Amino acid sequence: MRITIVGTGYVGLVTGTCLADAGNDVACLDIDPRRLAMLAQGQSPIYEPGLAEMLDRNIDSGRLVFTDDRDAAYADAEAVFICVGTPTGKDGRCDLGAVHAVADDLADALAGRDDHVTVVVKSTVPVGTTHGIAERIRQRCDVAFSIVNNPEFLREGSALEDFTRPDRIVCGVEDTHGATIMQRVYAPFTGAGRPLLVLDVRSSEMVKYASNAMLACKISFINEIATLCERYGADIDSVREGMCSDSRIGTSFFRPGLGYGGSCFPKDTIAVVEMGEDCKAPALVNAAVHEINQRQRTWFVDRILGHFGGSVEGRRIAMWGLAFKPRTDDVRDAPSIDIARALLEGGAEVVAYDPEASETFTAEVPDVTIVEDKYAAAANADALVVCTEWSEFTAPDVRQLRAAMGDVVIFDGRNIYDREEMGRKGVHYYSVGRPTVEGASVTEAALEDPA
Repeated sequence: MRITIVGTGYVGLVTGTCLADAGNDVACLDIDPRRLAMLAQGQSPIYEPGLAEMLDRNIDSGRLVFTDDRDAAYADAEAVFICVGTPTGKDGRCDLGAVHAVADDLADALAGRDDHVTVVVKSTVPVGTTHGIAERIRQRCDVAFSIVNNPEFLREGSALEDFTRPDRIVCGVEDTHGATIMQRVYAPFTGAGRPLLVLDVRSSEMVKYASNAMLACKISFINEIATLCERYGADIDSVREGMCSDSRIGTSFFRPGLGYGGSCFPKDTIAVVEMGEDCKAPALVNAAVHEINQRQRTWFVDRILGHFGGSVEGRRIAMWGLAFKPRTDDVRDAPSIDIARALLEGGAEVVAYDPEASETFTAEVPDVTIVEDKYAAAANADALVVCTEWSEFTAPDVRQLRAAMGDVVIFDGRNIYDREEMGRKGVHYYSVGRPTVEGASVTEAALEDPA
């Protein structure tokens, strides 16, 4: 098929590359000259495991091209995927400016065509927006087209796997032609327990918000229980094991920590709250989910301050991990941003290391010193804060940390370390929802095995 992707951000780039890899001729349209120049050379502007290699392969084959020429991109496309951003605006509402601009450009480009085009809204948009886009196009041109809503469910760090082996593909359609096109597009990725679900358009739009809101709810729920565990002397690991053994509950997304971040959960949870306000049916659960998530960051900073008697003035604090999750360089709404800013405001010097997110983080918090090695970050630090559970952080050499820090104090925001092991190694260890381990002097023999 001949497919055009509008927008080469995270969703558009992954979608276009994977569809080209499935044998389609894909043109990716964008207006950012710097991004287009990088992509034309096979360089991915985002970090996503495996994406650069897939880009190279499909650019070399000629199936994947990048352009800023609207007329050329739309000229013979059978399907056009709208994948531009819909960020939260200053008023807290979803900003649809980019989506509307694409709809207007597309309508102008389609004018005069006599073949049928399928317009696919893949951007996350409020319920009713897809129909609004269709009406916007109809007002500007008189052409035959189908409108489809096709929400994305990509997890950063495993997006290629999620696209090619999805749990499900959701399509909201209005007519048989649109449904048929979507079945053709996704035929290589469906079957074997991976269904393509054909719904009405409004239900498809709601599925994306409802799914992300539910996952965000699970994260905030377990963090709230972790707070209670801490107050009452229970261990969240034991509580989680007992609770999640119930098949009705399961284990997914029930891990205590610093809360969720990224481009989806915060924005979509707030959007559900706003939908409730707009229709005078307050979304109380989702409002609480968001509040708990934000509170988790403040609570963690308060624990750091508490360890130092209420002030970090003049302290040097190391941070391991800046991305909102491993296997990505995305720091949008990452807990690390709020934690670093709070420590800086408290008068601390913050030194940080992340395998991939240093550049994106510096753009948000330029006053943090970035280093190229995790132990360099810990040098002369009064405490180490773990914000992202990168695999390279899971087995630190405590002897090396002791040489760098003296007394080792760790605030583990992701519960990646074993409490007993930390205690045996003499680490003063704070985690989420588990009793604190008091640091103590240890023998050299106790440090032989990596913690």
